[in-house]
Amino acid sequence: MIPVTMRALLDDWENRGILYRVKKEVDPRYELGAVINSKNGTQPFLFEKIKGYQSAMAAGLGGDRDLVADSIGVETSELIPKLIDSIVNPVPTTLKEIGPVQENLVTGDFDLADLFPIATYHEGDSGSYYVAGILVVKDLSGQKRYTSIRRMQYLGGNRTNILITSPELLEQYAHFEKLDQPMEIAVMFGVVPAVVLSSQISTHLYHADKLNVAGALLGQSLDVVRCKTVDLEVLADAEIVFEGRMLPHEREMEGPFGELAGYYGFRSPQPIVEISAVTYRNNAINQTIFPSSYEERLPMAIVREAVLLSTVRQVVPGIKAVHIPMGGVARYHAVIQIEKKTEGDGKQAALAAFASDKDLKHVVVVNDDVDIFNPEDVEWAIATRVQAASDVFIVPGAKGSPLEASHNLRGVTDKMGIDATYPLGQEEMFKRTSIPIEINLEDYLS
Repeated sequence: MIPVTMRALLDDWENRGILYRVKKEVDPRYELGAVINSKNGTQPFLFEKIKGYQSAMAAGLGGDRDLVADSIGVETSELIPKLIDSIVNPVPTTLKEIGPVQENLVTGDFDLADLFPIATYHEGDSGSYYVAGILVVKDLSGQKRYTSIRRMQYLGGNRTNILITSPELLEQYAHFEKLDQPMEIAVMFGVVPAVVLSSQISTHLYHADKLNVAGALLGQSLDVVRCKTVDLEVLADAEIVFEGRMLPHEREMEGPFGELAGYYGFRSPQPIVEISAVTYRNNAINQTIFPSSYEERLPMAIVREAVLLSTVRQVVPGIKAVHIPMGGVARYHAVIQIEKKTEGDGKQAALAAFASDKDLKHVVVVNDDVDIFNPEDVEWAIATRVQAASDVFIVPGAKGSPLEASHNLRGVTDKMGIDATYPLGQEEMFKRTSIPIEINLEDYLS
C-alpha cells in the first residue's frame, strides 16, 4: 500500500534501508542545512535531535527522481504520465471532523521559535526561514483551494514575512488590501512528496485543486480537516499546521536569501503573516528542504516536464520524452527526444518548448537513440550532429524568469535552440556503434 503520510513513508524507507537516521544533535543554524546539502537534497534524512528543541526533523524526501516515483508507487518512467493523468483525473479530498494534525493546539500569545526549529541555511541569509511549508488558500469565490510553497522569514513572536511570486496570488492579496482586509492562509509541514509535487502545478494552466491531484497521485482520497481559526481545510495527517492571515498594507524587509539558482536574492519589502494558531500531531516531525538543492528543484522540473511534453506533442507528434535537468536550475534548460519524421521537427520542437514556458533559455532536441537523462550522451549528440550555422538559432530579447540573475540585469532573456538531430535519410552515417553481447567483468577477474 502506498504511504499517504510522511510518518508512514519514513518508516517504509527506513525498513528498506533508504532513510538516513541522524542521532547526533545538529544546530539549526547552518549545521542542519550543511548535512542535508552534503547529499544535495537527494537523500532522505531524519534528524532526531535539533539543538534547543525536542522535535525531530525530516529532509531530502523529494530530491531523487527514483524515490519520488517510489513514493507514489510507480516506475520512474511512469512518473510524468502518472502526473498528467492525475491532473486530468483528480481524486477529491474527504472532509473529517477530527484529524491527527489537531491533536495539539496553540493559540493566544506565543512565539513560533519556542515551538519548532527554524533553520538558517546560508551565511548571507537575512535570518531564519521556513522553506518547506505548503501554503493553502482559497480563491476569491471561496469555492476552490490551491496550494504552493512559499518561503517565510521569521520576524519574532507569531509573525513572519512571506514571499509571493505568483501573479494570481498577488492579485488576490491586492484584492483584500483594497478592502482593508487580511487574507486567510494556512501552512502545512510534514507531507509526502506527492503533496509537494502537486503544489508546483500552475494554477492558471490547469485550474486544478492540487490536493485532489495529490490524492490521484497516491491512488486514494486524502483526508482534510477544517482549521481552528481560519476558514480553510488542511491535510488531516500533516505533522504541523500554521493558521494565520496576511495583513493588509504592512510590509517588512525580507532577504537576502540563497535562492534557487545558488545566488542571493534581493532585499525587498514583503507582506507580513500573523499566525493565529499552530496545530500539530503528538511527537510532531518537522520538515525542511535545503534551498537550491535537488529537493527544491526536482518537483518544479517534473511538473514543467509534464507541461512541456503535453505542449510540444501538439505540434511534433513524434516527441518521445523530455527532461529538464537539475544543472539548468530545473527551469532554464530542456532536452527533448523525438522520433524525427520530417525535416524541421527539431527546430519546431524547440520553438514549441519556448512557447510553453517563458523561463526556458536553452533547448536541445535529439533523436530517440540519445539518452536525454545522460548529460554526456546529450553533449555527444551536440558534438557529432550539430553545425552551428544551420542547427542553432537564437531568439533575442524574449521574456524570461525573474529568478534568473542575468535576466534581471536586462529585463529580457535570449533563447537558444539547438537541433541536435541528424538529417533524414542519413541513418547509416549516424548509426551508433554497439557490441552484440553482454559480459560480466567479475567473470574475467576471478
